[in-house]
Amino acid sequence: QVQLAESGGGLVQAGGSLRLSCAASGSRFSVQTMGWYRQAPGKQRELVATLSSDGRRNDADSVKGRFTVSRDDAKNAVYLQMNSLKPEDTAVYYCYAYVRPGPTTLWYTYWGQGTQVTVSS
Repeated sequence: QVQLAESGGGLVQAGGSLRLSCAASGSRFSVQTMGWYRQAPGKQRELVATLSSDGRRNDADSVKGRFTVSRDDAKNAVYLQMNSLKPEDTAVYYCYAYVRPGPTTLWYTYWGQGTQVTVSS
């Protein structure tokens, strides 16, 4: 089993910055892609940014130029640096990982518990 633990959410004024962190833990697992999704009240969960183990990025158009996803594979961690935050960025942010747990050949999607980001105008 793999667990994802997030930290770093909070309340910030528009134009401010926040950094989210997420670390994967468990025994004997391999990580392919890690990243972040978000869900605002009344809306579906949507992609924010992901980064694969071979360096491929997938960023939502709404965050390009403002948010940067990065990884530390030695720590099985992923980060999201959020700059120039806007009120419309307010949402619960979920850490995402595509993982092969243990000695299996199957890959699974794992989610963190979510961390609230609130941007005031």
